[in-house]
Amino acid sequence: MRVQDGVPSSLILQLFLLLFLLCLYRSHSIPLNAMAPDISPTADPQPFLPLLAPSPLTPFTTGILPTLSGLCRLNFSAAESIMMVTATDCWASFAPYLANVVCCPQFDATLMILLGQYSKSSGVLNLNATNASHCLSDFEKILESQGANSNLRKICSIHPANLTEASCPVVDVNKFESIVDSSKLLAACGKLDHVNECCHQVCQNAILDAANKIAMNGTSRTLPVNSTVDDCKNIVFRWLANKLDPSSANGVLRGLSNCKVNRVCPLVFPEMKNLTAECGHTRSNQTSCCKAVESYVAHLQEQSFITNLQALNCAASLGMRLQKANVTQNVYDLCHINLKDFSLQVGSQESGCLLPSLPSDVTYDKTSGIGFICDLNDSIEAAWPSASFVPAGSCNQTTKLPALPAATSAQSGLYMDLMFPCLVISFMTALNLLA
Repeated sequence: MRVQDGVPSSLILQLFLLLFLLCLYRSHSIPLNAMAPDISPTADPQPFLPLLAPSPLTPFTTGILPTLSGLCRLNFSAAESIMMVTATDCWASFAPYLANVVCCPQFDATLMILLGQYSKSSGVLNLNATNASHCLSDFEKILESQGANSNLRKICSIHPANLTEASCPVVDVNKFESIVDSSKLLAACGKLDHVNECCHQVCQNAILDAANKIAMNGTSRTLPVNSTVDDCKNIVFRWLANKLDPSSANGVLRGLSNCKVNRVCPLVFPEMKNLTAECGHTRSNQTSCCKAVESYVAHLQEQSFITNLQALNCAASLGMRLQKANVTQNVYDLCHINLKDFSLQVGSQESGCLLPSLPSDVTYDKTSGIGFICDLNDSIEAAWPSASFVPAGSCNQTTKLPALPAATSAQSGLYMDLMFPCLVISFMTALNLLA
């Protein structure tokens, strides 16, 4: 009998089965008309919000305030509702799997909002190194007490330096507004068009212009290095969070981060020697090639949930790597690889979950528990990249993808979503115990 950290593997298996049966019983004990959207063969399918964590696997909140340093100058109560959203988006077990798309963008946005609110009383858009360390620690403690993962600093690669000015020379609010055209910046970013911003970059261009100006400190000297401009962009974000209410600022910051998120593939591609060996010949055996492809993709499926646009980029990235390794045949078509095969697999039929391309949050209520929007039904074939490939994004929609996923039919959508919560929560809980 295998034992890891004092926990017998047989006990882990028993716990997994118990959690699954408990979850499945609860799913079937709730009236279906209370769980599912109104989907009929003649009606347009509606987005479905899966139930992922029925009680007792709901976010753990002690109701007792954590012990804070007493040395942080940030007013956490000024963004209390946003911090609750962050704690739910970064809920303990799901944070590593939702880090790239949901948790870390929300974590970053909340810090920007707290600094923006702080600047209303302090007049500056930064913290010094010492205060930044205390504040980040207090911030994590509060989120953890509300059910968030206890290791967010590592998961999201956030350091106290992220709360300082870094290399940006302008942090004073009055000086910022004497250099930057504030009305122009607010007009461009005050209300973000989440659908078109990533393409037209109205707000992004205004932020870059403002960041360049404060990076040069209002002078006409040559343009600064990119690292300084990036640091000054963070100052601009904080200034926007000063001028907008926390909810509006959160929407703007999440929308901007989503443009960046959807441009790249977040997956790490392991060594592909076996894959290229089986598929690298023009007359390779189809069975052995597809077996190698499926084995390789299975490793990618263990990493994280990704958006539909990220899936396009991941499929293209892997395809280009294979082409460079002399795999010339379209193995996606040969082996029936779909976009959802690149995301975390869930459900009894091991179907991939693609998150929406627009910003979304994890939701929580006392009855249903934790849930998030997930597409289990779209089976869009992965495209084998051509020489003219450009990364997928809002401006390159050669493949039509839904901004928000919807069930394709009452039967398949409902069945998948009932099974999804039971398997995923049981599986992830068992993984945490084994880690």
